[in-house]
Amino acid sequence: MQRSEIEDQIAELKSDYIRISSDLEKLDSVGGNTANGEKQLAEIEEKIAHLRKKL
Repeated sequence: MQRSEIEDQIAELKSDYIRISSDLEKLDSVGGNTANGEKQLAEIEEKIAHLRKKL
């Protein structure tokens, strides 16, 4: 995998992270269940860390 592909994947994951984080804030404000979203954020964090190691 080339550096540019890794950087593109990281950018995409960051975008997903921001979107999910925003959704979680909305859910939390109305008392919704945030467990699934928190799990997704943790998975994205791990993926980003793994890709950064490849750089």
